[in-house]
Amino acid sequence: MDDLDARPGPAPIGPRRRHDPQLDSQGNLKHFLTIDGLERPLLTEILDRAEGFLGVARQAVKKVPLCRGKIVANLFFENSTRTRTTFELAAKRLSADVLNLNISTSATAKGETLLDTLRNLEAMHVDMFVVRHAESGAAHFIAAHAAPHVSVINAGDGRHSHPTQGMLDMFTIRRHKGSIDGLVVAIVGDVLHSRVARSQISALRTLGAGEVRIIAPRTLVPAGAEDALGVRVYHDLREGVRDADVIIMLRLQRERMDGAFLPSEHEYFHLFGLTEKRLATAKPDAIVMHPGPINRGVEMDSQVADGERSVILEQVSNGLAVRMAVMSMCIGTQHLGAQQEAGHD
Repeated sequence: MDDLDARPGPAPIGPRRRHDPQLDSQGNLKHFLTIDGLERPLLTEILDRAEGFLGVARQAVKKVPLCRGKIVANLFFENSTRTRTTFELAAKRLSADVLNLNISTSATAKGETLLDTLRNLEAMHVDMFVVRHAESGAAHFIAAHAAPHVSVINAGDGRHSHPTQGMLDMFTIRRHKGSIDGLVVAIVGDVLHSRVARSQISALRTLGAGEVRIIAPRTLVPAGAEDALGVRVYHDLREGVRDADVIIMLRLQRERMDGAFLPSEHEYFHLFGLTEKRLATAKPDAIVMHPGPINRGVEMDSQVADGERSVILEQVSNGLAVRMAVMSMCIGTQHLGAQQEAGHD
C-alpha cells in the first residue's frame, strides 16, 4: 500500500514529548494510537470510566446516548473476532451508528488508495475510524491524514501497539488486585512479535507496577529488551513466574515469523507452556491472563485455561467496557463544543 511508505514511525518508549498528537488543544483524548507518552491520570480516567460502563450490560436497555448521532467505521485490514465485534458492540451501546467495511471486497482491493478510501468515508460524515492493519504505524498515518473532526483508534498495527487490549488487561488486573502499584507481572511467550506485550509493558510502567518480567526463548525476546522496555528477562518459566501476582500468556504469532524461531510447538510447550505444576511457584492468588486466541497445549494446558485462577473470559467482557470508555472520551459529548467551533455539527 503506497500511502504507508510516508507514514510516521511508532513513537519510542522514552522521554515524554511536549505535545502528544493523541490529545486535542484542551488535553482531551482525540485519538488512541498508543499508550506510550500518555500520562497516568489519563490512563486512570479510562479505567475509571470503564467501571461506570460495566453496569450497562445489566440494564434492560443496554444503551447510553453519549455518542448518539456519531458514525464509527471499522477498518480491519487483518482478521479479528474479539476486537472487531467488541468495538462494534461498544459503539452501538454508546448509540453510535456503525459501518463495518469488508476490506477484501472494498474498493481498496480494486486498487483504490488508502487515502482515497478515507476521503470517501469522510464524505459520508464518519466521526471515527477504528483501524487494524498489518503495518506498524498505519493508525498514526491515518490519524495524521484524517479530517480534523475525525478520531482514530488503533485496534492493532503490526508489531507496534494494541492500546485498547493493553488497557482492558490493566482494567482486569485492577479489578482483581485493587491497584497495579507494586505488582509483579510476568509476560510469557512471543514478546518479539507482540504488539499486545508492548502496550501492556507501557501501561504497567506508567501505572506503577513494581516489576515487569518477560519470559521467553532467546529468539522471541526483543534485542536490548531490559534497557529499551524497562523489564527483567527470564528464560526459565518456573523462575520467571516465581512470586508473580499476574501471569499474562501470549500467543505464538506464526504469521509474523519469517524464520525458524522455534524447533516445534511441542518443544515450546515443554519449556514454556503454563501448567498447574509450573503455576505453583507464583503467588497463591496469582491470576492468569491471555489476550486470545488461545492455542491449548502450546501456550497453556486446558486445566490452567479453564481453572479458577484464569480470568481470560473476564478480559473479553471487560474489553467492551474499556472500548466504550475510550470511544466516548474521543467522540463523546466533551468534544461537541470543539467540533462546533471548528464548523462540524
